[in-house]
Amino acid sequence: MNFTRFFAIVKKEFIHIKRDKPSLIIAIMMPLMFILLFGYAVNSDLSNIKIAILDMDKTSNSKELVDKFKTSNYFIVDNYLKNIDDLEIMIKENKIKAGLIIPKGFYKKNLNKSIQFIIDGVDPTTAKTALQSGLLIIQDYNFKIVTKNKKLLSNINQIDIRPKVYYNPNLKSSNFTIPGLIGLIMQNITVMLTAFSLVREKENGTMELLIVTPIKSLELILGKMVPYILIGSIDFLIALSFGTFWFDVPIRGNLFLLLGLGLLFVICSLSIGMLISTVAKTQGQAMQMSIIIILPSVLLSGFVFPREEMIAPIKMLGNVIPLTYFLNILRGIILKNSTLINLRFDILNLSIITFVLLFLASIKFKKTLS
Repeated sequence: MNFTRFFAIVKKEFIHIKRDKPSLIIAIMMPLMFILLFGYAVNSDLSNIKIAILDMDKTSNSKELVDKFKTSNYFIVDNYLKNIDDLEIMIKENKIKAGLIIPKGFYKKNLNKSIQFIIDGVDPTTAKTALQSGLLIIQDYNFKIVTKNKKLLSNINQIDIRPKVYYNPNLKSSNFTIPGLIGLIMQNITVMLTAFSLVREKENGTMELLIVTPIKSLELILGKMVPYILIGSIDFLIALSFGTFWFDVPIRGNLFLLLGLGLLFVICSLSIGMLISTVAKTQGQAMQMSIIIILPSVLLSGFVFPREEMIAPIKMLGNVIPLTYFLNILRGIILKNSTLINLRFDILNLSIITFVLLFLASIKFKKTLS
């Protein structure tokens, strides 16, 4: 081996890396950014499960039971309800993960009333923790109230507990992961589809043909997106069909609503790729930027780990990731039969993000060789 030629190649590569400063900065900052993001986001210890209380007894006994939930390390009493319909709405809108219904006279033997402990079973990990923790709290309370009233055992009953798991009674993990996988796969495919679009034009030298035309930035962006919208929509149908039929995950909600919102997410993800394409100068840079978007989405969107356990800055970062809202939409329609009203917050945020991304991509693109 000729070391002169070898070191010449090494020198040339270092010069190339030095000139490609964006890629160098991304390569150096990426490990630091990911270790910080993932270090705070990856947390399987559940301690902030939101629970709503429907107390129809309103006695010192029921207050004592509620206080036990308040002081536990697992639950946050997020709301006091007036009726069971409000409880179901709050679970459908992802505002709470559990509900405790305390009937009037639940501790009196002659009334024979049961405490209902309701769990949102969409996420089996959260549901199992909530169910086990809630039952332990109620059983501990049950033991203490009977012991405390030994002399009144004729009037005191062993409290009957009726746990009920909504939407995923068997706590099948596939019911949670398959809708999430559909959203994650769709994001990854559509971002990659358009991330190289304009960059390819630059590298192939075909950008000059676009420069001499009277076409405007927005027209070019939207024109290049239309074919990929069609491809992305077909991919969504394939992923949805295969994911639900093969893994036996029934779609309980409105299929047409799901398809319409799926189209919105496809456009949003393509907009991310198009924005990357307007910023990146090479396909290598486009690939690196795509990874920066795709990898955090896996953890910060709630695909794997519950967002309730993330610290505030990391949770806020997840709020700007479109997949965060689309996962709620997918799981809501497929598993909970959620309606347009139930999903209004997620739909609004996804629409705003889509508009902002398209706007940024159109103003960032300049019809110049530079």
